[in-house]
Amino acid sequence: MKQFHDYFKAESDTLVQLADGSFNKRGMSTKLYLAEADDMRKHLVLHHTIEERHFFPVLAKRMPAFRNDEVHINSHHGIHEGLDKLSVLLKKWNADPTAYSPTEMRECLDSWKEVLFRHLDEEVADLSGENMQKYWTLEEMDRVLI
Repeated sequence: MKQFHDYFKAESDTLVQLADGSFNKRGMSTKLYLAEADDMRKHLVLHHTIEERHFFPVLAKRMPAFRNDEVHINSHHGIHEGLDKLSVLLKKWNADPTAYSPTEMRECLDSWKEVLFRHLDEEVADLSGENMQKYWTLEEMDRVLI
């Protein structure tokens, strides 16, 4: 899980860094930069969908943080609000790349970065071996992951 989360943090940081248009200096067109942003958006949506549909319901049986209206689900809501805003901007700019606004992109990414990074770190901590053994045996976790 930590590897996935570190990827999302690094990708988010890169998108924020390049939002000012410096992606051109790296040989990227606006379209390619927007495609990178959309790829991250899609990967986060897929990642969270898998968690919410397959893992959280099982974990929630014993771990309060994974129950509805608790820490992780609430964080997902905040992250998805940001992803929805990003999606709207990406559609607009893909239709007219000359309308791309570095300020608007950075504001969008910054508006949900804190909730994303906090969530990713909290989830890694809650899914650490040390924490998981408070709720599950190793044999039970083997069955959960199958």
